[in-house]
Amino acid sequence: MARYILRRLAYSLLSIFLLSLTIFFFVRVTGDPAMLLVEPGASPDDIETMRRQLGLDQPLWVQYGHFVASFVTGDLGLSFYYRTPVLELYFQRLPNSLLLAAVAMGLSLLIGIPSGILAAVRVDGFWDSAGKIFSLLGLSLPQFWVGLVLILFFSVYLGWLPSSGSGSVAHLLMPAFTLGWYFAAAHMRLTRSSMLDVLGSEYIKLARLKGLPEALVIGKHALKNALIPVITLAGINLVVMINVAVVVETVFAWPGIGLYAVNALITSDYAPVQGFVLTMAVLYVTLNLAIDIAYGLVDPRVRLDS
Repeated sequence: MARYILRRLAYSLLSIFLLSLTIFFFVRVTGDPAMLLVEPGASPDDIETMRRQLGLDQPLWVQYGHFVASFVTGDLGLSFYYRTPVLELYFQRLPNSLLLAAVAMGLSLLIGIPSGILAAVRVDGFWDSAGKIFSLLGLSLPQFWVGLVLILFFSVYLGWLPSSGSGSVAHLLMPAFTLGWYFAAAHMRLTRSSMLDVLGSEYIKLARLKGLPEALVIGKHALKNALIPVITLAGINLVVMINVAVVVETVFAWPGIGLYAVNALITSDYAPVQGFVLTMAVLYVTLNLAIDIAYGLVDPRVRLDS
């Protein structure tokens, strides 16, 4: 088991290292922040002075070393644009991103699990067909397009909901639904397939032969076992939501860390973009590492096969 954990840990560290290299060099092809921070018509000497102040005159390998060393100690660097530590700016916006992700996850579970159960119980019926259409649309339609359509109908045509910003429940409804629809479709499909597997098992047939009510068979005996893979997927999706919320936050001008990262990318503010991408990567890799270790503890075949 120790060898299995060390191997998985090595893979995780290698993934984070490669991603740190990728994002470090990627942001540097988006532009020179010194050109944006100096006054219009500044001389080359002024631009070079600004680059020295920002530390951009150093070799790339030195800049990368500073970036990694700062990240390991929990320092995401200094924003060139705001002249404020990136970590402080993140913590200002993190509650908004967590709120959006939590509400979107709640909606996805409230919609996905019941519809998946209904589709499995009424397999090949109307509800099953409706669920398939719902999941197909949820997994196929781009989030930015869904968000724009919602704004068009509920903000422009009907005037029921605000099109952007934050501050009230009304501001949260459209972004949360836009973000959660894709994951609701994924939860619905997994719940349906898992329920179908469980409903065809021997112990469910035995429970029905004993004369137990169908609602008890489904709600107590089948659902408890069918939800195990759904819960695993939901845990992974909660981290993924914060990553993909960048698009939704941009469409609805939701003041989260995703919108902040997009604005930083536009202004070539390196540190926030690097910090956002690498922090989300560490969360995602750590979660997958924990799941791999849990699988290895539960099922010895997993660690033996690896």
